[in-house]
Amino acid sequence: MNAVAAAISQFHLAFPVRDLDEARRFYGHTMGCPMGRSDTSYQDFDFFGHHLVAHIGGDGQPLHDGRFDGEAVPVPHFGMNLDRAAWEALAMRLKAAGIPFHEEPHLRLKGKPGQHVTMFLFDPSGNALEFKSFDDPEQTFIP
Repeated sequence: MNAVAAAISQFHLAFPVRDLDEARRFYGHTMGCPMGRSDTSYQDFDFFGHHLVAHIGGDGQPLHDGRFDGEAVPVPHFGMNLDRAAWEALAMRLKAAGIPFHEEPHLRLKGKPGQHVTMFLFDPSGNALEFKSFDDPEQTFIP
């Protein structure tokens, strides 16, 4: 097992939904997944310890303009919430390999609950990937 794989703590998936209230009822109430941060375009869920984010998408097609913290994010996307050392090592590895970023590694939610670093890239098949590291992992699901 490599250092990055050993540091993995949570799977992260952002996916399109046609109706946020419907998603809240299903994931939050029916399935019993605690709800975290949200606004009019997305809802975070604690999916049995993993990080799901439902983004309003209508027809289930990829959105390439989901919104989070004032920035456009590709939806759907998946990735991992890593500890900071593993996140930094991965960022350096990707940069050294010349992988282009959709969003360069940067800080998100600066000074707010849930502050974290993030980076977005696409795999060779066009799948959007996000890797993040929360300053305080206990704030992953904070409302």
